[in-house]
Amino acid sequence: MPDKVKDLSPNPGADLRLLPGLLDSHAQAGLIAAVRALVAEAPLYRPVMPRTGQPFSVRMTCAGDLGWVSDKEGGYRYQETHPVTGRPWPRLPDAILDIWRKVADFDGLPDCCLVNYYADSNAKMGLHQDRDEKDLSAPVVSISLGDTARFRIGTELRRGPTRSFKVSSGDVLVLEGAARLAFHGIDRIYPGTSTLLKDGGRINLTLRRAS
Repeated sequence: MPDKVKDLSPNPGADLRLLPGLLDSHAQAGLIAAVRALVAEAPLYRPVMPRTGQPFSVRMTCAGDLGWVSDKEGGYRYQETHPVTGRPWPRLPDAILDIWRKVADFDGLPDCCLVNYYADSNAKMGLHQDRDEKDLSAPVVSISLGDTARFRIGTELRRGPTRSFKVSSGDVLVLEGAARLAFHGIDRIYPGTSTLLKDGGRINLTLRRAS
């Protein structure tokens, strides 16, 4: 991978696939049950930014062979254990793997599922690239559950043009091709737009091939 990534996608979000309403209410409820089970084993925690120690506005956990973590000293990375409990991450639920099999055009399964919980309208995720993975040819699959969010995606340049659109519960995004290294994030959450989660909020499941 070159030090400077060329902007191969002047059209913001080029090669992004949005699959609206892919998951019906029954499938969404099944995923929430699976997430509750893995959170019982690997509790949600609040990571902090490298160097500054600024806490994220979302809480997160992971499932799979590897989990993505961030802290002040070690920065962004993947590791085999939960940073709070020290225990291995729980296995990836079959219900989540089935979605990857359905939408990802890739010969291999993900080894990480990042679970982000956006509790209210103040929670967001700044523009970032998913580039800590060893195999960047694998897509990133993002599953939305709960309240609607405004998703923003740009190009491979941090200051490139962006576009934004809403993602709702049951929608699935696939970042592949030029979109695989596009900067993207969540601008805001729209509270009360879903009844899937008893206490409201949004859960995002991000499937990646980290190793």
